[in-house]
Amino acid sequence: MSLLAPTMEAFFVERLVGQRQASPHTIASYRDTFRLLLNFVEAQTGKAPSRLDMADLDAPLVAAFLDHLEASRGNSAQTRNIRLAAVRSLFRFAALRHPEHAAVIQRVLAMPQKRFERHDVSFLAPHEVKALLAAPDLSAWIGRRDHAAMVLAAQTGLRVSELIGLRRGDLQLGGGAYVTCRGKGRKARSTPLTRSTMRVISEWSREIPERPDAPLFPGPRGAPLSRDAVRRLVTRHWQTAQERCPSLRAKKVTAHVLRHTCAMNLLQNGVDIAVIALWLGHEDIQTTQQIYLHADMAIKERALSTVSPGVNGRIRRYRPPDSLMAFLASL
Repeated sequence: MSLLAPTMEAFFVERLVGQRQASPHTIASYRDTFRLLLNFVEAQTGKAPSRLDMADLDAPLVAAFLDHLEASRGNSAQTRNIRLAAVRSLFRFAALRHPEHAAVIQRVLAMPQKRFERHDVSFLAPHEVKALLAAPDLSAWIGRRDHAAMVLAAQTGLRVSELIGLRRGDLQLGGGAYVTCRGKGRKARSTPLTRSTMRVISEWSREIPERPDAPLFPGPRGAPLSRDAVRRLVTRHWQTAQERCPSLRAKKVTAHVLRHTCAMNLLQNGVDIAVIALWLGHEDIQTTQQIYLHADMAIKERALSTVSPGVNGRIRRYRPPDSLMAFLASL
C-alpha cells in the first residue's frame, strides 16, 4: 500500500511549485480543496489524513465528497467542478508514481464534471452604479477607501484578486494615467483610467504610505484587503444603496458584478469585442463573446432590425397592448 501524504506533498512541491510554477492563488485553491477532502474522508473512515492510503480515495468516496459540498456546504455546481478538477490533477500526478493503483486512479479520472444551467451575467445600469458609489461615508477613512476601490473596480473591470493585489507603485497618475495589475497566469496588463477615476484614486493615494510596495487598498492594520473583506464591503454598500435606488433590491451585487458592468459598458458604447477581451485579461476572445454578447439585448435588437424590418425599417419588437385597450378588446 502507498501512503497518500508523500504523494500529496510531492504534488504541491514538485508539480505545482517546481514544474508548473503555479500562482499563489492556484496553490491556495488546491490547498483548500484537499483540506476539505481530507476532513471529509477522516469523518467518513475514522483514519487520520496522514495515515490514508491511495486506495482509500476511491471514486465512490470522492463522489460522496462532491455531493457533500453541494448538500451540506451549499456550493454551486461550478465550485464542485473546480474541486473535482483539483482532485483530478492530483490523481494524474499519482498515476506516474503509483502504477499499482492504476485501477483506482482511472476510475477517479473518469468522473465527469456536473452540468449546470448558464445564466446571463448580471450587470448594473448607470444610475445603479451611481447609487452604489455614493453609498460609502466619505467623512470616514474606510468609506473613502471603499469608494476608491469600487470606483476603480467599476471602471477597470479588475478581478478581485487583481484589485487586492495592487500596490502604490502600480499606479501611473501623470499624463495618460493607468494602473498595472498581474492577472491570471501572472500576466501583467495595464488599464487606462478616466479623468474622474484618476482624481478619486489620486486623492485616495494621499492617505496611504508613499512606499511603492504599500497596498493600494489596505485594511486597518495595513495589510491588503482579503477577498472576504471586499465581498463584505460591496455587500454593505449595496444594501445601503438600495434606499436611494430600489432597483438594486432585485440584483445580487458583488465585486464581480462590477467587472461585468465595466465590460457591458464598453460593449454598449461600441468597443470591439477583441479590445474588451484584452481589457479584461481574457485568454480567449471566445470567452468574452460567449459571456457578454449573449447578455446584451441591445445588440440582439439591432440584429432583429436587420433581418425583420418593419414599416419604414423600424424595429418591430413585440410590445404588450395597453391594459385598458386590451380590456376593451376582450369584451
